[in-house]
Amino acid sequence: MENTKGERNSFTGSIGFVFAAAGSAVGLGNIWRFPYFAAKDGGGLFLVIYLILALTFGFTLLATEIAIGRKTKESPLTAYKKLNKKWAFLGVFSFVIPLIIYPYYCVLGGWVTKYMVTYITWHGADAVNPDYFNAFTKNIWQPILFTAIYAAASFYIVFRGVEKGIEKFSKILMPILVVIIVFISIYTLTIKTTDSNGVTRTGIQGLSYYIIPSLKGITVKKFLSVCLDAMGQLFYSLSIAMGIMIAFGSYMKKDVSIVKSVNRIALFDTLIAFFAGLMIIPAVYVFKGEGGMTRGASLMFVSLPEIFNSLGAFGNFIGIIFFVMVLFAALTSSVSILEAIVSSMIDKFKWSRKKASVIMAAFTFVISVIVCLGFNVFYFEANLPGVTKGQLLDVLDYISNNILMPVTSLLTCILVGWVCKTQMMVDEIALNGEKFRRRGLYVVMVKYIAPVLLFILLLTSFGVFG
Repeated sequence: MENTKGERNSFTGSIGFVFAAAGSAVGLGNIWRFPYFAAKDGGGLFLVIYLILALTFGFTLLATEIAIGRKTKESPLTAYKKLNKKWAFLGVFSFVIPLIIYPYYCVLGGWVTKYMVTYITWHGADAVNPDYFNAFTKNIWQPILFTAIYAAASFYIVFRGVEKGIEKFSKILMPILVVIIVFISIYTLTIKTTDSNGVTRTGIQGLSYYIIPSLKGITVKKFLSVCLDAMGQLFYSLSIAMGIMIAFGSYMKKDVSIVKSVNRIALFDTLIAFFAGLMIIPAVYVFKGEGGMTRGASLMFVSLPEIFNSLGAFGNFIGIIFFVMVLFAALTSSVSILEAIVSSMIDKFKWSRKKASVIMAAFTFVISVIVCLGFNVFYFEANLPGVTKGQLLDVLDYISNNILMPVTSLLTCILVGWVCKTQMMVDEIALNGEKFRRRGLYVVMVKYIAPVLLFILLLTSFGVFG
């Protein structure tokens, strides 16, 4: 909550900041999107490229946004104006992006909540039916109910404020998340099955499929495609261009090292993504073979229930653990998205946290209901690059993730690298005399490499390379 003396909220220390920021980075994208791309793009090849980009591209953009937040002590909506008045419009972009994302993210969180309840009530076998997921999304009232339950939990945490809400819950949820992911990851390596053709597949074979680079049929075009997939995944995974890291940076104390914090966030996010792949890919390989890797989002909502069901009563127990874990991951991310919006309202309109939260709750309810109805009452099919039969949720996701996010980061690099000059951010990052060993890399990335990569990503989003 606001400090009555007008002082800005802050995280109590580096651990609280890292947990909260890492909680934002780790979300539904890590649970199914990372494993899907890793499987599709040659396993180990994708992992190596992703790691290189995390150390360069990801580090640069993440450090820049946190530094902007800490230097200005402002939320996304007002921070850019403080750097340069002519670039205040970038703050609007950073505010609009999470404003678009949050309502449909709550819908996704409602889906996860539904599956968690299904397994907790010991009806996991019902989820195996291929029509179970479609029947749920096409129902008018159930998705709205579970979305409301999920959104209420997010609003409660943000309403509590930074230290009492976000930091406290992140410190509790993130360690639990790590334990559950590691547990299931280890378990998947022990499973095996023999199909109707007498072929036996093991979790260890699935591990090999996941981590050993596959160069079979690789071409220059295919290699570039893998690079773009890895960059896109990293871009979304680290919560870049959503205003989240600027908001969190504004709560960061001056004596906390940005370099160390960014390194920890990137490491934590990468490890969680890797273990998410280790948790899902070997299991899908065992029960579905290589063909099961192409099911995308349904790896979580369709394929995994089939896997859990094959394990009997113990499978239902594993299902409970898994969807509780996914709910934690989704919740920490949605809380961060909501905080970026609420903090902007507080700074821009001088509202109390209570007023901003209530107004956002009303807005979220209306838009979330419309998104839920997009699968039934308002159903339509949109043609989007890389998406077949896109619904309303897909349209919102495409506008925010594929267009506005790359544009915002591209313009941020231009602002920092060419208008304000990189020295301003370098001084903030190296505050208190701390060592900034990747200073040269940072400058080159911000001014030259990152803008080019982001421009290519934007062109890909428009289907230029499709």
